Parts: sequence; structure tokens; C-alpha cells
Amino acid sequence: MSANATTIPPDTKTHLLEVGYQLIAKKGFTAVGIKQILDTAGIPKGSFYHYFASKEAFGEAIITHYFENYKMRLETIGAQDVSSQQKLYDYFQGWYDTQQNGCDHEKCLVVKLSAEVADMSEPMRIALNAGYQQIITWLAEQIKAGWSDNSVPQPDNIAAESMAKRWYFAWLGASLIAKISQTNTPLAEVWQMTTTEMGR
Repeated sequence: MSANATTIPPDTKTHLLEVGYQLIAKKGFTAVGIKQILDTAGIPKGSFYHYFASKEAFGEAIITHYFENYKMRLETIGAQDVSSQQKLYDYFQGWYDTQQNGCDHEKCLVVKLSAEVADMSEPMRIALNAGYQQIITWLAEQIKAGWSDNSVPQPDNIAAESMAKRWYFAWLGASLIAKISQTNTPLAEVWQMTTTEMGR
């Protein structure tokens, strides 16, 4: 017991989530087995099942953990003393930068799992959808604020929520196409579209 206590990280659950996140973001959910996760994390099998009932439950927890961290990034951007337009610009600039020239783990998890697990796992699909809605809600709030401070042009007959969805759906799709085509063209196209619509 004491020997194990010195080799297992103090926060075993978080360590497992972080290791699993890195592996799944690189290889995808189905390509990564529990044994590989445990070997990489240096944690015995029993510890895994102490925290997670199954690999599917582990995947759901990774998605939830990812979006909790993502929310903190959104709050950091939102807290800046800049215009709402600049906050939106900074958000999409970050997305554009991390998706270029290959698959950065900070964004690849969502891109990979969106295409992979939607029909495979209902709990993971629900967790992804909840994360999407969190981001879309934040984008809509920034758009509304941009209309109020006149930093973002307000088009006729479109709600902020609808504009936020259009932007997010376009970026998620472009990220997937960029992976398939192995070019940055899809990202450059949506970047130009988004910046034009936000008045840059």
C-alpha cells in the first residue's frame, strides 16, 4: 500500500483524465485502449475502475473535464477590458492558430470525437452537445454586447444566438475539413467570413 501511494499521483482521477485526453486527442477514442491509458499514466487497473465504470464513462468524463477548462478560457477572454468585437476576434484567432498546420490537442478532442462518437455513445454525444451549447451561449452574449457597444455590426432579421450558431458550426466543420484535406484553406475561408461579419 505505501509503495503504491508513492507512485500514484495524489489526484489520480485528474491524472487519468489528463493522460486519456492527450491520447484520445491524438489517436481518437476507439484507437486508445484502457491498458494504454493505464500504462501511460502509470496507474494500476483497479484505480481506473474505482473512478470510472467503463471506458465510455471515462470518455464522457474527459469531455466534461475538457469543457470545464474551456469555460475558464472563455471567462478569461470575457474579462478583458476590450470591446466585444475584440473578444470575439481573440476567440476565433485562438481557434485559427491552434488548428493550423496539424491537429493541436487543445482543439482536436472535440473535432475528433464529434465525428467519431455521435452514433457510438449517447452519454458522450450528450456531453459534447452540452459543451457546444456552452460555447454558443458565450458567443451569443459577446455578439449582443457588441451590438450594444457598436463594435459589431448588427444585421437585420437575425438573432445573436443564430449568428453564434452559424459561426460555431462553420468553424467546427472547417476544422474537420482541414484535417481531411490537410490544408489550412477551410480555416482561412471561415476566418475571412467571420472577421468580415464582425466588422474587422
